[in-house]
Amino acid sequence: MTAPRDLQSALTRTVDDVLAFVRTHDPDAGAELAELRRRRLTRPSVVVVGETKRGKSSLVNALLGVPGLSPVDAAVATATYLHFSPGPALGARAYVPGGGDPVELDARQLAAWATGRALPADGRGPRRIEVTHPAPLLQYVTLLDTPGVGGLDPAHTAVALDAVERATALLFVADASAPLSQPELQFLARAGERVDLVVFALSKVDAYPGWRRIAEDNRALLRAHAPRFAAAPWFPVSARLAEQALSLPPAEQAPLVEASHIAALQHALVELAGHGHQLQLANVLRAARAELGRLEQAARSRVDAAEADPAGTARARAERSALAARKRTESRQWALLLNTETQRARVEAVGQLRTRISALQQDFAGRIESRRGAELAALPDELDTELHALAVTASEDLRDTFRQIGERVLAQVFDAGELDGLLTRLNATLRHSLDTRAPRDGSGDNMLIALSAGGIAVMAGRGVLFGASVAGVGGAVFGGLLIPVAGLGLGLAAGGYVLYRRRVQTDRQQARTWLRDVLAEARAALTDEISFRFTDLQYALGVAVDDAVERRLRDLDAHIAEIDAAAATDAAGRQKRRAAATAELQRLRDKARQADDVLTRARALAPASAPIPQEMR
Repeated sequence: MTAPRDLQSALTRTVDDVLAFVRTHDPDAGAELAELRRRRLTRPSVVVVGETKRGKSSLVNALLGVPGLSPVDAAVATATYLHFSPGPALGARAYVPGGGDPVELDARQLAAWATGRALPADGRGPRRIEVTHPAPLLQYVTLLDTPGVGGLDPAHTAVALDAVERATALLFVADASAPLSQPELQFLARAGERVDLVVFALSKVDAYPGWRRIAEDNRALLRAHAPRFAAAPWFPVSARLAEQALSLPPAEQAPLVEASHIAALQHALVELAGHGHQLQLANVLRAARAELGRLEQAARSRVDAAEADPAGTARARAERSALAARKRTESRQWALLLNTETQRARVEAVGQLRTRISALQQDFAGRIESRRGAELAALPDELDTELHALAVTASEDLRDTFRQIGERVLAQVFDAGELDGLLTRLNATLRHSLDTRAPRDGSGDNMLIALSAGGIAVMAGRGVLFGASVAGVGGAVFGGLLIPVAGLGLGLAAGGYVLYRRRVQTDRQQARTWLRDVLAEARAALTDEISFRFTDLQYALGVAVDDAVERRLRDLDAHIAEIDAAAATDAAGRQKRRAAATAELQRLRDKARQADDVLTRARALAPASAPIPQEMR
C-alpha cells in the first residue's frame, strides 16, 4: 500500500510552511531544520536498536536470511555499529577513527572486528563497519545494527542515538522474558525526538510461553510513559526458529519459517520502505514541532508583559534586583564552591583510578603465574581490552561526576523555573568555551601505551565532545543540560605487542616487569588527563554561569522594558499591544496544531501489527 497523495502533499506543504515560520522567529533554528530538510534520501534506512541480550543481532540475521552475519556476542565491548546495504556479494569495510581509507575485511574477519576480539595493530577498533550483501530485504531498505542500549552501557546508547539521527524509521527489539525496562523507555523517549515512526519486535517468543502477557504489559508501559508509541505496531518473532529453518533442506523449511513469523516483519519493513520520503518529511516535521513548543513558551511571556500588571512589574524588578545583587555579593562564593567541588571530585576520581589499576595489576599478575604457552601469549590482547574498558568506565564516571558538580553549583545560582529557560543557552556556552580553547598537547580520546627499547611513551589524538544530562537540581529534573566531556580511550600500541611477543612472553619475570611498566604508565597518563579534564570543566562551567547570569539580566531588562512600554500607553494602546502579542501566540499555536494534525495522519504510514496466528494463541 502506498501513502495517499493528499498525505504526501500535506506533509510537504506543512513542513515547508512550519520551517518558514520558524525561520522568521529564530533564524538559527530555521537553518538547522532547513539542513535536515535538504538531506537526500537514496534508500530508506531502518536503525535496529535494543538492550543487550534481547536478540537484536540474531533478528537482523533472520531478516536478512544469513545466520551469523551480524555477530551475536553478549560480551561485545566496542561501540561499533554495522551498516547493511545491498551488494552483489558479501563484503565489508571498517572505518577506524583517525584512519585514512577504510580497512577491507573478509567474512572471516567481520565478527572479530565487530566484537573487538581482533583489533588493528595500533589497538583501535572501528566505529562503523559497512557490510554489503545480496539479501533480498536490502534491495528495499538498509539496516543499521547498533550496540546495545539502556542501562548496561551508556556509551553504546550514545552511539545508537547518533545512528538514529540517520534513521528513516526505528525497529526497537524487546524480548519476551520481561516487560520494557526504565532505561529502554527512556531511550525511546529520547529517540522519539529524532524519528517519528517506531516498529517494535518482540523476540524469543518461542522460548517464553507467557509472551502475550509481556506484550500487553509493554503496551501499557508505553501508554503511561511514551504515549506517542502506544499504538505502534508489534511483531512477535523467533529468530532461532528462522535460523533452524535455514539449516534444513528447502523442502522442509516452510513449517519453521512460518512458525518464526519473520516474514511478517520483513513485509512490514518493505512497506515502510515504500513510504521512505513521507517518513523523512515526518521526521523533519517532528523536529520542527519541538521548536514551535519553545517559541510558544516565549510568546506566552510576551503576552503577559503586555498586561502592564503592577504586580508583575514589581516581581520582575525584584527578580532583576535580587539577581544583580547576588552577582555582586555571591559570585566569589560561586567560584569558591566550584573550585571546592572540582578539587574534591578530582581527588576521588584519581583514587578510584588507582584502585582499578591495582586490581588489574593483581589480576594479571595471577594470570602470568598460572598460564602457559598460548594462554600466556594472549596476555597483551587481554590487557588491551581491559585498558580500553577501564578508560570507558573512567569516562562514564567523569560524566557522572561533572553532572553532579553542575547540579551543586547551579542549584546555588538559579531556581528550577529560571534554569528551565536557561538550559539551551548554557549548553551553547559550555560547548563554545571548550571548543575555542587551544588543544593541549597529548590530550584526546585515544591514548596508546607504547613500549619500546627506550622506555614507555604515551601517544594521543584530539578527542571529541559529547555530553551527559544533568538532572535533579533542587529536586527537579532538567532534561537538556550537557556537560561536554571528551571521551578517554586507552590501549596498547603496536610497540607494546611487539616487545611482549619478542622478548617477554617466554620469561615470567620479564612479563611481570612489562605488566608493571604498562600499568604504571597507564595510571600516570590517565591521572594527568583526568586532572586536565577537571581544569577544563572548572573553566568552562565558570564562564557558562557568568554568561548565563548576564543573559538572564538582559532578558529581565527586556521584559521590564516591555512592561514599562505597555504601562506608558493608555488602555487602548495596551489593548493593542496585548492583541498583537496574543495574535502572535495564536499563530504559533495554529502552526503547532497544524503540525500535530499532519503527524497524526502520518501514523497511517505505520504497518499494521502482525496478527497473532492461531497456533500462538
